[in-house]
Amino acid sequence: MSEVLIRPVADHGSGLVDRLAAVPGREGRLTHLEVLPARDGACADWPRWARPDVVAAFGARGVTRPWRHQAAAADAAHAGQHVVLATGTASGKSLAYQLPALSDVLDARGARGQRGGGVLYLAPTKALAHDQLAAVRGLGLDVRAATHDGDSSREERDWTRDHAEYVLTNPDMLHRSLLPAHDRWSRFLGSLRYVVVDECHHYRGVFGAHVSHVLRRLRRVCASYGADPTFVLASATVADPEVAAGRLTGLDVLAVTGDSSPRGRVALALWEPPFTAHTGENGAPVRRAASSETADLLADLVAEGVRTLAFVRSRRGAEQVALTAASLLAEVDPSLPGQVASYRGGYLPEERRAIEAALRGGELTGLAATNALELGIDISGLDAVLMAGFPGTRAALWQQLGRAGRGAQDAVGVLVARDDPLDTYLVHHPEALLGRPVEASVFDPGNPYVLGPHLCAAAQEAPLTPADLELFGPTAAEVVEQLAGAGLLRRRPRGWFWTDRRRAADLTDIRSAGGAPVQLVEDATGRVIGTVDAARAHGTAHPGAVYVHRGESWLVHSLDLEQHVAVMERSDPDYSTSARETTEITIVAEREHRDWGGCRLAFGDVEVSHQVVSFLKRRQPGGEVIGEEPLDLPVRSLRTTAVWWTVPQHALEEGGLAQADLPGAAHAAEHCSIGLLPLFATCDRWDIGGVSTALHPDTGRLTVFVHDGHPGGAGFAERGFAAAAAWLTATREAIAACGCDEGCPSCIQSPKCGNQNNPLDKAAAVRLLDVLLEGAPPAGPRDTVPPC
Repeated sequence: MSEVLIRPVADHGSGLVDRLAAVPGREGRLTHLEVLPARDGACADWPRWARPDVVAAFGARGVTRPWRHQAAAADAAHAGQHVVLATGTASGKSLAYQLPALSDVLDARGARGQRGGGVLYLAPTKALAHDQLAAVRGLGLDVRAATHDGDSSREERDWTRDHAEYVLTNPDMLHRSLLPAHDRWSRFLGSLRYVVVDECHHYRGVFGAHVSHVLRRLRRVCASYGADPTFVLASATVADPEVAAGRLTGLDVLAVTGDSSPRGRVALALWEPPFTAHTGENGAPVRRAASSETADLLADLVAEGVRTLAFVRSRRGAEQVALTAASLLAEVDPSLPGQVASYRGGYLPEERRAIEAALRGGELTGLAATNALELGIDISGLDAVLMAGFPGTRAALWQQLGRAGRGAQDAVGVLVARDDPLDTYLVHHPEALLGRPVEASVFDPGNPYVLGPHLCAAAQEAPLTPADLELFGPTAAEVVEQLAGAGLLRRRPRGWFWTDRRRAADLTDIRSAGGAPVQLVEDATGRVIGTVDAARAHGTAHPGAVYVHRGESWLVHSLDLEQHVAVMERSDPDYSTSARETTEITIVAEREHRDWGGCRLAFGDVEVSHQVVSFLKRRQPGGEVIGEEPLDLPVRSLRTTAVWWTVPQHALEEGGLAQADLPGAAHAAEHCSIGLLPLFATCDRWDIGGVSTALHPDTGRLTVFVHDGHPGGAGFAERGFAAAAAWLTATREAIAACGCDEGCPSCIQSPKCGNQNNPLDKAAAVRLLDVLLEGAPPAGPRDTVPPC
């Protein structure tokens, strides 16, 4: 930080951003400033069916009348219509489902106070469920509400099962606890009136596919006890809400999207850190770390008295940003460092609540947090949000930005770019973020690798009948026959039965399906071991790896692939690791293709063979490579889906590409296209992989593949195929516009490259993509967010 701002606050909008950018030494870092106008609110009357005591409880909390969208969604749910409420952050979505749910619970209660109608609330995080529990209890109504999660004691779980009317849990507990033991939960499940799926945009990719089948299993079990609950889904940031909610639940869902709540003016700044004097792999220039830049900005804003939340991707990063900001503030005023803290998962509940209270009460002015504060936690009264790197989707960006300016307050947001192709592209192409709908939730419930274990779990919960299979989609009949052929299910006159002694729910871990290839537990000797997803752990939990689990760093000592166990210990080394691997890919079947002039775009099934051969150590922060160590791990295979494109030899020659240019051109285009795909398919670059070759044996041409990193595919490559014109045009623009000379991490270098980022040819990649795109159709809105 060159200079700490200590002038009085004039406003919390564009003027504040201008002052941040005007600090000496920050020339050129502000790449774009967008100011979104304020909006007035519009109220409705309370529904006539709402209980007076429930209305009075909301009135005591300051809600004198509902917003129009709250009343519309509540009316629909009360009438038994499945509904998804897709309105902005802090628009009061909770009231829309709490009003009918609490009214019905109390209306259905027996004369002797027996349990009334049941409500099951599902949240993606425990913190959000506990926050919702506090909100329900804070209304002061006589409703028996409780959480049911991994922190609940046996006594609490028993009480919840036997007495609670409003149960707050998460999809994993529903999958592992409630559904396998549904006979013990029969009174609650038989009384179920509402199922609330909060932050439903969170369920995407393989994780979303798993959750969709957990919800179908819930519907099936409830029906067996005579219940047909109404589903209410909520999200501030879900595209095509009725389509996404319908795919998630298997139901026809009404979308309520008109946001009638007030909103203050929002100023969003896009910010790019400069190149440093450091060099990275192959001498490439390296930009200043987004976390370091964020710490400077956080210190500036705290010094101005601007209440600020900084989102940082890792727990360690959040703590480092808070420490750095505090150190900078100490140089200005010894009283200021105490106004900055960090917040992350892993803290004790009472520690988190104390930090939240201090932020609400004004004792804290600045907070550096992981995305633990992204989803729905009631933190109000903030002026500014800093984001250390694009959070992965436009949906998450608006979710994080919505933490500031809640209600009618004005707000400031600053997106600080990381040194990668996607962030660099976005800060120079604001049109890719602004004025565009959020991404569609991409997941494939028909993936047999996902569907199969859930059919087994459903069969253990109650024998599967032919009539049940329709609930699980058009591929269920084929998959159930495969399971029977493999001996996992047995056909009887009454249907298919689970015959194994194991719990069928243990066949799949929907938490690891959400992206974590390792689940950490402590064994009997006190060692921390990881239960490893053998198909995906080679590159992250190999011996010597620094494995990041929920923001904490662990050093891996050994990996036993036969036993699916990695032994590791908590450690905070000053380096990170990234695996090097060799990859081969074979086309199994082409499903679709398009001709782009003489070039060809295709989507289909592939077999990918990986072998991790070494890993790099990179100094943190900074990213400089400080060493490489060899590894001896077996080859692993993955059957998945891919999008690929080919260019014939004559087109290459006409485009001025010499034979010697081709490997580096294809390799560079592959890297950057992987980095940009998350803009068009709701995924992380670590969810996908790629292979490029100047001559592939299956096509006889130069070919670039981008494939899903999950068995059976997760829908990402398919979305890339649908959006190919826009996606590959953005790839070409990102490479051409980067300020480096020969390639860097902001454009064509990849942190996961198995070939030491060699060969790479930036200029030839632009020419190659020009040849490919010459015959492509124009990129239109349907390419930006392809239909589900």
